[in-house]
Amino acid sequence: MARTTRNPLLAAGLALTVAAAGFAGWGGWSWYAAEHDDSAAFAQTRDEALADGRQAVQNMNTLDHRDLKRGLDTWEDSTTGDLRTQLRDGRKEFERQIQEAKTVTSAKVLSAAVTELDDRAGKASVMVALRITVTAPKGEPARKESRMLGELTRTPEGWKLSALGQAPVGNTAAE
Repeated sequence: MARTTRNPLLAAGLALTVAAAGFAGWGGWSWYAAEHDDSAAFAQTRDEALADGRQAVQNMNTLDHRDLKRGLDTWEDSTTGDLRTQLRDGRKEFERQIQEAKTVTSAKVLSAAVTELDDRAGKASVMVALRITVTAPKGEPARKESRMLGELTRTPEGWKLSALGQAPVGNTAAE
């Protein structure tokens, strides 16, 4: 009877090769599944809406009487639909009021969140907390914190504000 000897290094190498191939197969399958998962695309859409919404709300709360045309053009570029129409229709009167007041308003986003997202309809809602600073020709700058609710509509240029208003403050629940 012939006796065969096994090489322990060959057995260990074979076991490691099988384990590596199994790990590579699992990793490839996991990557493919993640790449083709709808939740990843939804998260990317949410992040785009959030970034565009943050910027648009900040734009709508920033205006300098010394560069009024550029500021109001930025407002229009940040909006769509009825909101944009309202801005265009009231632009001349608003320009007159800001030139008389000679104010500079700047906004800083403190936090923001997408509160609703309908990817298929191209609609989203955001809530943005801001610190708004208004500087008049005389006196100290006035600062206030504000919460804004914005409705966004997806356009070929990205997400634009289609509505903007103050968020309710305080407890509105019935006792």
